[in-house]
Amino acid sequence: MLTLYYASGTCALASLIALEESGLAFETKKLSFANGEQRSPDYLKINPKGRVPALVTERGVLTETPAILGFIAESAPAAKLAPLGDVFEMARLQSFNSYLCSTVHVNHAHRRRGPRWADDPSAIEAMKAKVPGNMADCFTLIEETMFKGPWVMGETYSLADPYLFVMTDWLPGDGVDPARFAKITDHHARMLQRPAVQRALVYDRG
Repeated sequence: MLTLYYASGTCALASLIALEESGLAFETKKLSFANGEQRSPDYLKINPKGRVPALVTERGVLTETPAILGFIAESAPAAKLAPLGDVFEMARLQSFNSYLCSTVHVNHAHRRRGPRWADDPSAIEAMKAKVPGNMADCFTLIEETMFKGPWVMGETYSLADPYLFVMTDWLPGDGVDPARFAKITDHHARMLQRPAVQRALVYDRG
């Protein structure tokens, strides 16, 4: 049995959607960031980074969204969440998810997690002020050069789709109107129609 450690409103939603899509048996354990549960001694034994998601497997704990998504896809090949038989397409999928992880998520984090990078209040405010522009630049790049349509990778749904869905959800809070990006807005609406996404959102917002 897989166990996903999760917190509402976080990138862990992508892993939860992927698990819902996969057909794998799993359970979830929801942490309250408001109560600091991600820093509790018990959780730090599971994930010393003090972040989510963390996926407990029979062989150990996995962290970082791209790694967890890849594990889910390879553990449930019948769900066809990744082009496992195509080396190039798999690398292209990993490239997209890596961009979300290393660039888009980091730009988003500057709005609320400025103290990770600076102690000077004015520097933290300057970082916050850059978030709308940086996020808009990221999504312009995705819309114009990376998104194939109707799904991220083209005709086939994949692990890139729940991950992009999560990041798109963050845009209004980051001061960016998602309607600026027609393909991505359409993608977000299509995602909302998927039963796995609906189940995950009930849990996320419940």
